[in-house]
Amino acid sequence: MQTDPIGLMDSGVGGLTVLKEVQRLLPAENTVFLGDQARLPYGPRTVEEVTTFTRQIATYLRQHANIKIFVIACNTATAAALTQMQSELPVPVVGVIAPGATTAAKVTKNHKIGVIATEGTVKSGQYQQDILAVDAQNQVVSVACPQLVTLAEHNDLTSAHAQEVVAQNLAPFQGTDIDTLVMGCTHFPLLRDAIQRAIGPDVTLVDPGVSAAEQTAAILKDKHELNTTGQPVTATYYTTGDVDQFNQLASEWLDIAPKHVTHLDVSTLATPAEVE
Repeated sequence: MQTDPIGLMDSGVGGLTVLKEVQRLLPAENTVFLGDQARLPYGPRTVEEVTTFTRQIATYLRQHANIKIFVIACNTATAAALTQMQSELPVPVVGVIAPGATTAAKVTKNHKIGVIATEGTVKSGQYQQDILAVDAQNQVVSVACPQLVTLAEHNDLTSAHAQEVVAQNLAPFQGTDIDTLVMGCTHFPLLRDAIQRAIGPDVTLVDPGVSAAEQTAAILKDKHELNTTGQPVTATYYTTGDVDQFNQLASEWLDIAPKHVTHLDVSTLATPAEVE
């Protein structure tokens, strides 16, 4: 069980930001990541659709990789499916919203917190709910920024066009006096520099992926399932989209470039509706 991998999923490549933190924090752990780029974006989809996709990916990773913990490295999927997956799966399931919300509530000094996310995450209201659960004094301003997902998926992170798009998307925060901004989509840390320039140097950026990785480590430690065997570490990558595009961004972003990326047809994931 110790050598079984940590499984991570995302709607695209954004979840690689969470994988990077997991690999940094838990360098002895085997990992398997599945990016569902063929069905991106998840944000505009219904809760039912996103839950179905998440269940399909969880089923695949359990059947083909025997994962010991499932990390939903996607805010939209976390909002839609976390509770359901936690009730269905026999392994622990970690999302990215609650850890990020907790960190933001601890970091803020003036209790004014901004959240940028996909349409689905913003509509769910989950960040606001979790932030207020930590401290009811907090005020939360949420803005949907789907264009930032497109920038990240196309590896357009530093161009003048990217900076302009980021600035336009963050314009609603002008005059809100937020001192903390949650990057509530795992794609957004790829645009951290552009986001920081647009929002200003005095606003603290919160990356929920860091907090999710810490929660993953804590769960495995508590269950005595950390890999202490000293065996060589493996990292497996799947995408339902374009392998070359996935590999390019993964190679640039991760500390350890993927040795091999496998393409999965979506039909491969359309397996039983229920997790066995």
